[in-house]
Amino acid sequence: MISAVVLGGSLNRGPLRESGQVEYEALLPMGSKVMVEYVVDALLHAKKVKQIVVVGPRTELQARLQDPRVIVADVVGDVMENLEAGLKLLPGSERVLVVTSDVPLLTASAVDSFIDLCGDMTKDIYYPVIPKSAVEKRFANTKRTYVKLREGIFTGGNVFLLNPAVFNKCVPVGRKIFDLRKSPLGLCHVIGILFLLKYMLGLLALEDVREKASNLFNVRGEVVVSQSPEIGLDVDKPGDLMLVKSFLGV
Repeated sequence: MISAVVLGGSLNRGPLRESGQVEYEALLPMGSKVMVEYVVDALLHAKKVKQIVVVGPRTELQARLQDPRVIVADVVGDVMENLEAGLKLLPGSERVLVVTSDVPLLTASAVDSFIDLCGDMTKDIYYPVIPKSAVEKRFANTKRTYVKLREGIFTGGNVFLLNPAVFNKCVPVGRKIFDLRKSPLGLCHVIGILFLLKYMLGLLALEDVREKASNLFNVRGEVVVSQSPEIGLDVDKPGDLMLVKSFLGV
């Protein structure tokens, strides 16, 4: 069994602001619960998860997350700083499941399935991709961002498995990519023009993605194909929220 860190420190200053006047997206109301509670519930019912650290607005969440397996840590900064704070509360963990707070349709079976896909967990980072066909079979009306690779069309997941020992050396590149996410020229410089051209020509394969990520971060990475669309259905705009609420019946 492994421990998990849930990242719930994103301020509600984007498109979801009109859906709920709360300070953090994790606190968006969904019936009698807030969004992050659904994520935590899924992890609590997963057979392969033993302890959960939630990094988010501590005062608001402590009253809601009463299970003894859950530790609530207050927000300390950006996503990297919050992840670091969560990892520090899990000393000695060889691998930690990292989950964003905006996947309220996450299920215990989807969590256990992803952990199973990580096999012997000898790699430093495991990241899931979900086939478009699997997403549309379960959530026909949702709109996701997809990437076309040689093996098919995929969207990314919102969970990954991490070796905490490599976290510090991943931070500089992770920050750089995040900061340049809206600058194509800047990303070309970091990722490499040949890699991007290969993608544009439809020649990129899953192995190319694994190799590029491993080299960029100087870690042993693995990309796994998951058939669980729940791990890829994040809520980042009002339309997503409406869809999720309809599936939850709230």
